[in-house]
Amino acid sequence: MPDEPFAHHADAATFAASDKSDVYETVLGSAAALVESQRFWATNLANAASLMWHAFEALDMRVNWAGFYVVEPRRHQQPQQQQQGTTGEISNRTLALGPFMGKVACQTIEFGRGVCGTAAASGTTVVVADVDKFPGHIACDGATKSEVVVPILDDAGGVVRGVLDVDCLVTDGFDDTDVEFLEKLAGLLGRSCDWDL
Repeated sequence: MPDEPFAHHADAATFAASDKSDVYETVLGSAAALVESQRFWATNLANAASLMWHAFEALDMRVNWAGFYVVEPRRHQQPQQQQQGTTGEISNRTLALGPFMGKVACQTIEFGRGVCGTAAASGTTVVVADVDKFPGHIACDGATKSEVVVPILDDAGGVVRGVLDVDCLVTDGFDDTDVEFLEKLAGLLGRSCDWDL
């Protein structure tokens, strides 16, 4: 059995601190250790979803969904989902559900639709304090009141490979510290995964 970064992987999701910054630094350290010997995107996103879920639970943030959507591979897209890119090639324009923690979620989201699609299309973080006021919000879970979505960019040219999505049961559920943490985590994942999609 190969050496693993943790004697017990479950220990990576145990948070003794109650200070938000300390918890987030622990998550980032645990995620970095877990991706160190693993480049498969599904494995790394699954572990990151678990780390986020347990961190938010430890902080009593009332998060009801934490996970990922990835750019759907061309071979799985329906013809109406494909669009011509500026170079004449067919481009990936649909997000497919990836690893997550929470209730069953929407399976696909088109670029430009909802909070996830908006973040994917723009390549920038989108923070929504009140989802009822976001035009075109896609309500996978009607109990969600606020949401933050961070694009995951690869390190080979900044191509959007997916999004990190977190939903909360209260309005204004995310502050600048949360956003900074999620952007660091998305950056780590973007650099640490082989995006063979």
